[in-house]
Amino acid sequence: MLMFNEKSFQAFEEQTLEGRMKAIRSEIQPVFQELDDSFKDELEKELDTELFVHIAQHRRRTVHPPANTWSALSQQKRGYKMEPHFQLGIWPDYVFMWLSIIDQPPGKEEMGRILADHRFLFEKLPADFVINQDHTVKDYQQLTSETLEKVLKRLIAVKKSELQVGRIIKSDSEKWQDPQSARAYMMDTYRQLLPIYQLLMSQMRTTNL
Repeated sequence: MLMFNEKSFQAFEEQTLEGRMKAIRSEIQPVFQELDDSFKDELEKELDTELFVHIAQHRRRTVHPPANTWSALSQQKRGYKMEPHFQLGIWPDYVFMWLSIIDQPPGKEEMGRILADHRFLFEKLPADFVINQDHTVKDYQQLTSETLEKVLKRLIAVKKSELQVGRIIKSDSEKWQDPQSARAYMMDTYRQLLPIYQLLMSQMRTTNL
């Protein structure tokens, strides 16, 4: 069973684009593929719809190595940023499992309003869930009514705003000592987020976004 380990995080110590991408391809992307294939199978059963795995390739980079890397599960075969999607990714100091709305998908503002009307779905999430409002920075906050309010208001009002909600596992977490348990924790994260994801996708279908 593949799982993130010390070498996964050490990939970001490579200072050149070529060196870091080589490390990402050898130490991280195979983990993405195995985990996402597993999560895909489980989530398809829950959602009764087909999902597609997307793994970031960073092909547009010519000089600067990526500060993080990620993969995604979405209902779109050719991409994922045009709709809410699940992300699995890694920064130098933690792995993240997100439900993401990024890069201004159609109907983003309406998604924000729908989520604001269904705050109770967030209140049902476990206490270790966190929230992030910019996928390009690694900062995150504990998910509380106050942080949620702030991020949702911004999602509605600011054109380039984003929302990512889920869990993180720090690089020094004891969870990495038990890969099977870590995988179960990741899958549980996505299951906890399914009611919010289904609400958003239902809204997209209703409004033909």
